[in-house]
Amino acid sequence: MSIDRYMVRAMARHEFDLAISWANSEGWNPGIHDAETFYLTDPQGFFVGIFDGEPVSSITAVAYNKSFGFLGFYIVRPPYRGGGFGTEIWNAATEHLNGRNIGLDAVLEQQKRYESIGFRPCYRSLRQQGVGTGRENKGEGIKCLSEVPIEDILAYDDRHFPVPRHAFTSSWIRQPGAIALGALDGGELAGYGVLRKCYQGYKIGPLFADDSEIADALFCALCGHASRGTLVFLDTPEPNTAALELVKRHQMHPVFETVRMYTKGDPGLPLEEIFGVTSFELG
Repeated sequence: MSIDRYMVRAMARHEFDLAISWANSEGWNPGIHDAETFYLTDPQGFFVGIFDGEPVSSITAVAYNKSFGFLGFYIVRPPYRGGGFGTEIWNAATEHLNGRNIGLDAVLEQQKRYESIGFRPCYRSLRQQGVGTGRENKGEGIKCLSEVPIEDILAYDDRHFPVPRHAFTSSWIRQPGAIALGALDGGELAGYGVLRKCYQGYKIGPLFADDSEIADALFCALCGHASRGTLVFLDTPEPNTAALELVKRHQMHPVFETVRMYTKGDPGLPLEEIFGVTSFELG
């Protein structure tokens, strides 16, 4: 296969649906309504590689602002691997994020490769698998996020992400079929979480909370919206020991690991309040 017949260009919105399907084939289990929210965050940050008129590779390079971006959906279809196609589309993505601190979640077998090109490991995340309870019972102080002022939600999210991501968050908590809940303590938002439908079961993400008790209440309320026995996943940062205790308490077990890496170092997030990351694809 000649690289001369390969080109990389910006990805149209409908082409991202194809990349989502590739991600599902890779076993990443994306949300069935992720595409719209992901794409609107930075439409210029989505790239597709074309070989002989056919899409064969993808990558997303979402620029949240001028200082921070995140890489995801880095996929070359199996028949085209090893031919330099990945390098070409990677270069297009990193050029789009030039000058920013770039984050990604790397599979463990690729960690050394990313380190060799300037990424620094920060912490591991563990994808935990459990099941829904089917018991829709909100604890005291748990409210639908639609009842919470959006400015409070965005301010809380700002504390738990490297930079403000208001367009993303506003869309994420309102995606079709999602359950978005907040925990109020003395009238103040003290945590929030989102349960969304995926190709296989559900994922909870993010799950941010001031402490483990609040996180547990949100987790239980969200799992109650998944029918009994349905798979539920939560991506927990390994340094958050309270998160690891939470999943153990609810009989979840790890099924997958990634390493969060950055090009310009750890942004200093309060990992003790991050019980579940939003997504491995956009951070």
